[in-house]
Amino acid sequence: MAFQFDDTAIGGQQVVGVGLPICLGLGDSKIRGSSYVEGPQLIGEATRFPFPYASLMVGPLKNSDAPSPFVPGALCFGVNNPYSLSVSGPSAFMGPIDIEGNVTAARNVQAQGDVFGNCGRHVLSNKKDLPFDMPHPNKKGWRLRHVCIEGPEIAVYCRGKIPPDGIINLPSFWDGLVNPEDMSISLTPIGSWQELFVKEIKWGKQIIVRNNAGGAINGDYYIVARRLDDDLIVEYEGESHEDYPNGNAGYSFNFEHNYVEELIRDMVNQKVEQIDKEKN
Repeated sequence: MAFQFDDTAIGGQQVVGVGLPICLGLGDSKIRGSSYVEGPQLIGEATRFPFPYASLMVGPLKNSDAPSPFVPGALCFGVNNPYSLSVSGPSAFMGPIDIEGNVTAARNVQAQGDVFGNCGRHVLSNKKDLPFDMPHPNKKGWRLRHVCIEGPEIAVYCRGKIPPDGIINLPSFWDGLVNPEDMSISLTPIGSWQELFVKEIKWGKQIIVRNNAGGAINGDYYIVARRLDDDLIVEYEGESHEDYPNGNAGYSFNFEHNYVEELIRDMVNQKVEQIDKEKN
């Protein structure tokens, strides 16, 4: 049996379905204005969901009495008005979140754990991310692997202007990250020829630069240091990157045929799923 009213006002608590919403209070302890719906509940376009997708489903607004929804603001990649759901204030999700489209943030994206991309092929924290693996250019049956920046080692660099006192303070995060005994230091004089040289390296934290000509120091520096965990094997025998010694744990690839094949396969599967949804 159904009842239809033009307007309904509930001064206490609304309960729809079966269940005891203890968190909303019961009886005399009920919270005024609270509402419990057993679900599933649909808000918005009536035919947007072909079957129950979740306890709460929110579709586009199709009420001709209401103005078109609009959320003011601008993002570098644009906004997606009209929205089906708008939340003002912090939101908490106590479980996984699955998103079919893009994620755009007006501010920072912060993660306490790892950040994965390309279906797990790209891990942001991996020390060996985005290697370049290719057939060896002059050894048949061999392959060549480099790691960005393109080079036969896992290394980090820093660069900048040499301070007037000639003391270059290395980044604090280099301590425990790089081998202080395995650094290459380039000095570039600016304005005029200067006999710049590295006088000493203190504690692996400071580079002391001096001008042998005795004049002022005006120049740039570029320093590359090998990481302590560098275990890269540059040349190895094989027909595929799968032949890399000790496996590929920690590596992801952007320039291999199998990566392209997997990418195309993922795109095709997504397209097929989209067509199936449109048919339903």
